[in-house]
Amino acid sequence: MKPGTILSILALPLVVLITAGLKRIRFKLRNRTLELQRDNFNTLLARYNPYYRSLSNMDRERFLRRVMLFMQAKEFKYVDIEPEEKMPLLISAAAVQLTFGLEHFLLDHFRTIYIIKDKYLFGLYNMPFEGHVSEDGIYLSWAHFLREFSNYSDGQNVGLHEMAHALTYVNFTVREGRDYAFHDQFVAFSAVGRPIFERMKTGESIFLDPYAATNYQEFWAVCIETFFEKSTAFKRQLPDLYSSLCVLLNQDPLTPRKILTIN
Repeated sequence: MKPGTILSILALPLVVLITAGLKRIRFKLRNRTLELQRDNFNTLLARYNPYYRSLSNMDRERFLRRVMLFMQAKEFKYVDIEPEEKMPLLISAAAVQLTFGLEHFLLDHFRTIYIIKDKYLFGLYNMPFEGHVSEDGIYLSWAHFLREFSNYSDGQNVGLHEMAHALTYVNFTVREGRDYAFHDQFVAFSAVGRPIFERMKTGESIFLDPYAATNYQEFWAVCIETFFEKSTAFKRQLPDLYSSLCVLLNQDPLTPRKILTIN
């Protein structure tokens, strides 16, 4: 073996250590930057996210801590749009809102979130998308995300809708980041939800948006939008389905504390 080869092999552990060290430094710097912006984040969330606005100070702290961890764990890529400070914050908050009662909330499989200016074409589909989830990331139209959070009573919310797809993708398509309590409880939700979905497929008019009849994944995502944005009417019209979602997500938007059992 040539001396140069020996030196190269001996240098490998040092390179690994330096790389790991640099990653830790970058992580700490990013964490420190986020901590310095805590007050600003609180202000932005209180302005743009009605769910966060309804929380107590103690629960806001828990929510904000989760949002900051979620932001640290993701890379945000911007397509045809200039980055703004509130973009990753508010999108992370949509994910945390959905998973606020769950133990595992980072949607670990998804490393990248794509923020797109407006509706976009995807694949062979002719109809433009507001958002979608695929193996390589979560995609969202910023124009629709912001507009639909600003109208928080119509049951239309692309942020919550796509995060709902991401949550089931993590729990049923891959194993990375799986929340086993959610995974197991989804069976009980489906025992209530499937018959309602089947009735909708036959054309029966039910409280949920008709788009829920597209397929069962869309039924699930529409349920999530309605659960958060039309909670009172949902509970009155479909009490069993609403109750099953409360158990599944370990939260009830109609209660002050939201979370049913603290993990």
